[in-house]
Amino acid sequence: MDPDQINHLSGAVAGMMGIAILFFFLFTAAVVFLYWRALAKAGLAGPLALLSLVPGIGFFIPLCILAFADWRVIPAPSRYPGLQPYPPPPPNYPPPPPTNYTSTPPNQF
Repeated sequence: MDPDQINHLSGAVAGMMGIAILFFFLFTAAVVFLYWRALAKAGLAGPLALLSLVPGIGFFIPLCILAFADWRVIPAPSRYPGLQPYPPPPPNYPPPPPTNYTSTPPNQF
């Protein structure tokens, strides 16, 4: 290869590495943001999301915290406060079986 091609190739590789590093940081920032939101909605401290920056197993630490922690949240109010999601069952459903069994002869034709 001639030196001019080497310079062009090294410039292209450096540019691609710069873009790859940028995408890596954007992905990492997105993961931290999403963990922060999930931890906050679970009633836990949001900065626990920074544990995802630990190299190697950092991605699984907040997942385990979310999976095994006690979620201290108040249930969301119903969209329709006076309505039940399903109608209540009828009071005598299913009907009780008959209690007196009398033997009657079958009808004879």
